[in-house]
Amino acid sequence: MGGVSAAADRGERVPKQDRSRATRQRLLEAAVACLAERGWAGSTVLVVAERAGVSRGAAQHHFPTREDLFTAAVEYVAEERSTALRALFPEGAAAGDRRAVVTALVDLYTGPLFRAALHLWVAASDEEQLRPRVTELEARVGRESHRIAVDLLGADESRPGVRESVQGLLDMARGLGLANLLTDDTARRERVVGQWAALLEGALDEAPG
Repeated sequence: MGGVSAAADRGERVPKQDRSRATRQRLLEAAVACLAERGWAGSTVLVVAERAGVSRGAAQHHFPTREDLFTAAVEYVAEERSTALRALFPEGAAAGDRRAVVTALVDLYTGPLFRAALHLWVAASDEEQLRPRVTELEARVGRESHRIAVDLLGADESRPGVRESVQGLLDMARGLGLANLLTDDTARRERVVGQWAALLEGALDEAPG
């Protein structure tokens, strides 16, 4: 009887764990959406919990503080988008595909994720408790974005100027993301992406002197 009871308990625990993971994911996605739409001031744990369809107590079970919730949310979505970006170019990119890679990297800095991250950065400039978390998160996401760019572009950073060229691309992409927050910057962004792709062709493929 004891063995049957233990097996039953195990059978109940698996779905419960699945539900817990699903609840956590809903909270993370809701937090990013709220932050992008409402900013830091309008994004409370209660607002996120309501959007995710869970109780405030359940939200705080997963994320005891507001800072825990929003830093985890931005990190989660950044990881998801990084995974999706790598999946677009599973074998890396041939030289002829570099414009597509540049476009995909620039796209990382537009849309709800970038908007949510920006609100988090601005809040961190005023919130002492939040600042170290966001600083660490931004450093980690930045390193991962750089690694992805190097891999997808087939960049050899042992060559002079290549690392700076890749970093310049990411800095440029962030600037385009900021410009896009106020107006639809699609047309100008496409021209800039084309120019950067051409510049990278020279920087990455130029024979060593």
